[in-house]
Amino acid sequence: MLFLADESCDFAIVRALRTAGYDVKAVRDVSRGAPDDEVIKLSVRESRTLLTEDKDFGQLVFASAAKSPGVILVRFPAHARQNIAKMVVEFVGNNSSKIESHFIVIQPGRIRISE
Repeated sequence: MLFLADESCDFAIVRALRTAGYDVKAVRDVSRGAPDDEVIKLSVRESRTLLTEDKDFGQLVFASAAKSPGVILVRFPAHARQNIAKMVVEFVGNNSSKIESHFIVIQPGRIRISE
């Protein structure tokens, strides 16, 4: 499974997924400062599921009906961030078949999956 981590994505998630063996490209390493629509295009072009903490991507994907290999929006408040990377890695490991072409919101104690 391939991922593209938006600049808003906590780098602990990137490190944890890479450690778990996933291919994760970080926008900050390849296209620092790219506008959101360019990030989505890169995600689609490389068939990478987008990892983000920016809720604007939800609006962009739904409003534009953009074809997407999947988006994982991580929404963790400051007091719950110590488990953020672990929860994302566990979700990906247990739900790889549910990620492609879906919009997923991961929050402490709650995961929502939309087509």
